Amino acid sequence: MPPARPSRPPARPARPGSKSAGSEGRKGDGPRRGTGGGRPPSGSGPIWLFGHHAVRAALANPERQCRQLLLTAEAAKDWSAGGLAPTIVDRTEIDRLVPPGAVHQGVALRVEPLPELALEDVLFSAAPDALFVLLDQVTDPHNVGAILRSCAVFGAAALILPDRNAAAATGTLAKTASGALEAVPIVRVVNLARAIRQLQEADVWVVGLEGIAEKPLEAVLRPGRVALVLGAEGPGLRRLTGETCDTLGHLPTAGEFASLNVSNAAAVALYATRRVLAETPA
Repeated sequence: MPPARPSRPPARPARPGSKSAGSEGRKGDGPRRGTGGGRPPSGSGPIWLFGHHAVRAALANPERQCRQLLLTAEAAKDWSAGGLAPTIVDRTEIDRLVPPGAVHQGVALRVEPLPELALEDVLFSAAPDALFVLLDQVTDPHNVGAILRSCAVFGAAALILPDRNAAAATGTLAKTASGALEAVPIVRVVNLARAIRQLQEADVWVVGLEGIAEKPLEAVLRPGRVALVLGAEGPGLRRLTGETCDTLGHLPTAGEFASLNVSNAAAVALYATRRVLAETPA
């Protein structure tokens, strides 16, 4: 029998000093975005996506409103994605539209933000074994993009972020996600602790990844829906976030390098969770 959810969340252990958060674990699939329940986007206006994978995925997404496709003459030689006639431009024109130093591969696409989803949208049709990922103040778009890609690989139902102090869905994030921005729903919430309680009410077992947690991740998982919560590198999970989780776990490490980048920690945690749950009787 799986352990019952405690009446009060377990107290978070005292932090004996700053550790590299996001690391060491410091810290069926739900509906894909656009399948229903979406709200009109409330963010800023159109953005430029760049790079072959991000642009092709956006063009293939029926929920993505694509406005303008730019290709260099070199990129256009083997461009096969349809749906929007490209404009051939000089590389410097794309350089001007994307962040400095961005590897755009001669491809850029102007798009509208995707419709926003509420947490209820993804919970409504999430499978009994759905896996969710929550990020607590992870602001680097490269990290969030890499985590989003891992979410796609391991079939996470959604990536849940706070409205404030979180990376926006920029072209940099989309490029790092390598197409996963179009495949994994992103849910933005006003209050992360409140979102955790909402997940718990929907019978989701919420595990905070924390480097100083007493038990390893594998020991605190249980069958059913699971949410993994990862904190920012440096400070880790905020106090209220950690206290609201059902339990805390760490990723066992060895040697002097006892920490991982938050995106690497997320990939390891997602893999470990899928493996453990697949081997655990329901």
